[in-house]
Amino acid sequence: MTKQVLILPGDGVGAEVSAEAERVLRAAAGDGLEISRGLIGGAAIDSCGEPLPAETLSAAKKADAVFLGAVGAPQYDSLPAAKRPERGLLSLRAGMGVFANLRPARCYPQLAGASSLRAELVSGLDILIVRELTGGIYFGEPRGIAARKNGGERRAFNTMEYRESEIERVARAAFFAARGRGGRVCSVDKANVLEVSALWREVVGLVGGDFPDVALSHLYVDNAAMQLATAPKQFDVILTGNLFGDILSDAAAALTGSIGMLPSASLGESGRGLFEPVHGSAPDIAGKNIANPFAAILSAAMTLRHSLKDEKNAARIEDAVEKTIAGGLRTADLGGGASCSQAGDAVLENLNP
Repeated sequence: MTKQVLILPGDGVGAEVSAEAERVLRAAAGDGLEISRGLIGGAAIDSCGEPLPAETLSAAKKADAVFLGAVGAPQYDSLPAAKRPERGLLSLRAGMGVFANLRPARCYPQLAGASSLRAELVSGLDILIVRELTGGIYFGEPRGIAARKNGGERRAFNTMEYRESEIERVARAAFFAARGRGGRVCSVDKANVLEVSALWREVVGLVGGDFPDVALSHLYVDNAAMQLATAPKQFDVILTGNLFGDILSDAAAALTGSIGMLPSASLGESGRGLFEPVHGSAPDIAGKNIANPFAAILSAAMTLRHSLKDEKNAARIEDAVEKTIAGGLRTADLGGGASCSQAGDAVLENLNP
């Protein structure tokens, strides 16, 4: 049966890396895909004045999987928050109902020297961060900046909130993922000072009781950040909320040698997912054909694995990327001179040797 994939190139280098990911995805999956495209972010603002057009969201809800390049550019920074490119991405996640963000952080041995830590601390690193994506402080209400009263100072406020059901469903995603990996989940919170985190820890513990084959531990987020920076290979699956996950996943990115190596998947109840490289739109290098496409290509592999249920071809793509790196190809962010398209060519050659 033909699978529907919607590609949203977005802004900046998003178009360049999406093109390479599409080439590899088509080569791996063959004739079983029907690919369409849509607008999001700054590209959508330029076309219709909205960061997420209604037709894009409608197409995303109908597709089996959605692949996103990147959103954002400096020329939109002066727009109201609700109209900026990033709001398009947040609205897309909410509209698709994707709540579990899977961010693998893997350090290939050949790239260990490019890490921010000593090579022996990161060589062979393989962490999966599972971040709750549609709740927490980014979505809590009320929020805002209160106007001055009687000549006083302004006041800004945000609300951190989680329901038990929101915690339970993302915890189950983490435990299921751990079953296919090293069998360990470390839940990260701030339960010593936040009531939200106290509930988080309680619910995660209850869910863990349904997975006796998976070891569960807990860390406060400040300690977890320190452990990531000193002994990262102790972790298997890290489970955490939206804010903490946003921060810790970028910290983990620094350990792998380049943020250009990190893919991600955002999954919902139905199995439909949103897949994107972790890196941003990098407007300073957009259009120069020097962006690293590996994160996008690895996101294409996650597309096949999680939403299209094609493990065989997902593994083929991952093996091809590993062979490409082992063969010595390096893009600029990794200290080399290969272009974005040359990196894509090399992966295709290793996909079909």
